[in-house]
Amino acid sequence: MERHVQGSCITEHERILQEIESTDTACVGPTLRSIYDDQPNAHKRFMEKLDTRIRNHDREIEKMCNFHHQGFVDAITELLKVRADAEKLMGQVTDTNRRLQEAGKEVTAQTEEVIRCRIQQRNMATTVEKLQLCIPVRVRGCVCLHRVSQYRFCQIMAENLPKLREEIKDVSMSDLKDFLESIRKHSDKVGETAIRQAQQHRTFISTVAKQAGLDHYTKPVFSLNGRAHSHTPNGLLMDDGAGDEEDADDEILTAQDLVDFSPVYRCLHIYTVLGDRETFENYYRKQRKKQARLVLQPQANMHETVEGYRRYFNQIVGFFVVEDHVLHATQGLVTRAFTDELWNMALSKIIAVLRTHSSYCDDPDLVLELKNLIVIFADTLQGYGFPVSRLFDLLFEVRDQYNETLLKKWALVFREIFETDNYSPIPVETEEEYKVVVSRFPFHDAEIEKQSFPKKLPMSQSVPQIYSQVKEFIYASLKFSESLHRSSTEIDDMLRKSTNLLLTRTLSSCLQNLIKKPHIGLTELVQIIINTTHLEQACRYLEEFITNITNVSPETVHTTRLYGLSTFKDARHAAEGEIYTKLNQKIDEFIQLADYEWCMAESDGRASGYLMDLINFLRSTFQVFTHLPGKVAQTACMSACKHLSTSLMQMLLDSELKQISMGAIQQFNLDVMQCELFASSEPVPGFQGDTLQLAFIDLRQLLDLFMVWDWSTYLADYGQPNSKYLRVNPATALALLEKMKDTSKKNNIFSQFRKNDRDKQKLVETVVKQLRSLVNGMSS
Repeated sequence: MERHVQGSCITEHERILQEIESTDTACVGPTLRSIYDDQPNAHKRFMEKLDTRIRNHDREIEKMCNFHHQGFVDAITELLKVRADAEKLMGQVTDTNRRLQEAGKEVTAQTEEVIRCRIQQRNMATTVEKLQLCIPVRVRGCVCLHRVSQYRFCQIMAENLPKLREEIKDVSMSDLKDFLESIRKHSDKVGETAIRQAQQHRTFISTVAKQAGLDHYTKPVFSLNGRAHSHTPNGLLMDDGAGDEEDADDEILTAQDLVDFSPVYRCLHIYTVLGDRETFENYYRKQRKKQARLVLQPQANMHETVEGYRRYFNQIVGFFVVEDHVLHATQGLVTRAFTDELWNMALSKIIAVLRTHSSYCDDPDLVLELKNLIVIFADTLQGYGFPVSRLFDLLFEVRDQYNETLLKKWALVFREIFETDNYSPIPVETEEEYKVVVSRFPFHDAEIEKQSFPKKLPMSQSVPQIYSQVKEFIYASLKFSESLHRSSTEIDDMLRKSTNLLLTRTLSSCLQNLIKKPHIGLTELVQIIINTTHLEQACRYLEEFITNITNVSPETVHTTRLYGLSTFKDARHAAEGEIYTKLNQKIDEFIQLADYEWCMAESDGRASGYLMDLINFLRSTFQVFTHLPGKVAQTACMSACKHLSTSLMQMLLDSELKQISMGAIQQFNLDVMQCELFASSEPVPGFQGDTLQLAFIDLRQLLDLFMVWDWSTYLADYGQPNSKYLRVNPATALALLEKMKDTSKKNNIFSQFRKNDRDKQKLVETVVKQLRSLVNGMSS
């Protein structure tokens, strides 16, 4: 029995332990109380059983821990390894999150703006709906008014309502006048905002076109609220703070920040309800016409600064942006015909003003700024639907004015280059210096390239400077063609025509003036000829330069050719002619130093000093001519010899020279012989045979005739093609013979004739008569 009791007690203890293990701790109290309420000493046996169960659980926990211990250690080790990577990843995640937040600020702001606009749109739609529902109620109320017309309050209302209507009209008209005054003052700010938006649109379109590789131009379409202009009403507000520059610098003001049209809407509604809409429309249009004339009136000194033009354009754009909004936000207050009439009137005035004021401007940078302002002005108004083709036609006139200012500017540049040039070949000491020169000017000469350093390039320093400045002019001219929405072919034609003007007019004039300057000597003229030759050769590189800019092939049918070749040829011919002139002038200077003793008895056997100096000068001068083209040097040499021969002949035949002795003739003959020796020494290569000596043939035959006294041969062979004295003119021979015949002077040769043989005197008389006969025969 006792065993049975113990067994049941043990079973009960097992149940209690299982219950304790499986139930919530809140329910353990009643269970434990049952143990103490049971048999005596039962709690001791339960405590033993509980201790045994705890030890069993401890052993199981220990086994479990031992089993998972190594895995736990490995996991902790892995965690320690990835701690550094986790920290690095956390930093990257934090940075990415920060950048994402910053990048999303604009999107978030735009999203909030879209949400705000949608709420406004919904509210507006709801308001319109409710107002439409109210209209029938108002009408029904008006219908019922006649039922109370017999009451006194209704009579009072009938008496006061007309006064109230007039007061309302007056108040609304006063608000409208304030609006018109305010819009006149702030139209430049409205225009500035519209133009700024147009510029942003152009920049965006240009960027997209470049990225897409497009060449076409997209017409801008704008509205004052920064969205595409779809001719829907835009709420516009103007306040006195709209002109704050700090706000304009931070962001583009929206339409609601600029103009408040509520006075217009209110006044239009009131006059419409009161049946006087036509009066209001006429008043509004009349006032806006007056304001248009004020806006179109420029300041007197507008042409002096860019800001003057910008303010003028801003006011006009602001005026027409406001009218465009009124046109589409109201029904019939202004019509398309009215705005077109205003625009046509304004366009004629604008063109006349710009044509007048641009003519005063002589600064190419200011003209270029004006062009840019006209383009953005035209693009802005074109975006609002106004025709602007006449403005782009005006730009062609402005382009001519721009080219004129450029030509004047470059004339000064060329003049300065010529004044600072040393007119000497460019010395190059090293390979680097040579590369610097050829990088600025396309020079290629195989012979010079083979020479060792130091060496000299044939042209002077002005040549690469002129070439570089022509390219700079082309760049400057190209600036005007930008943003004109013209094809590459048209731009190419503009560049070539303006470059031709620079070459044929400006540069040509500078060269011609340079050549005529008194301080330009023979050496400088020779260098100028060399310079123009190299510039002429470089013209094809200028053609290629323009082609590379415009990508228009020079073989295109309508491509304008550069006229640089004719420019430099004309300058070279002028320089050549000036060389001949200055060379002859120098010869005349030496001739003026001649001091012949015309009555000398006989020559001293030596050539005159002045003539030897002259010949030495010619020799040194013609050595410089070796760099000239062959024909130029030969022509100069032949011209000099002919001029010298003519001058000597004129010296003999000078009317102030009354007598010449045979000794003077002999001395003169020695001088002419030196001239002939100089001619035969080939001072300039390229003459064939005695071609150069023929320049003195007239003098030679005349002197031989008098030295030999071979009158019989001369008279007998006169007129024959093979005559020994074919080049001696009877008048020349007669004039010289008359000078030698005069017997009144001392040492006259005929006095010897009379002493030795009087028959010779008769012979001379006979020769003189025959020569006079020949001269008379020639004159008849």
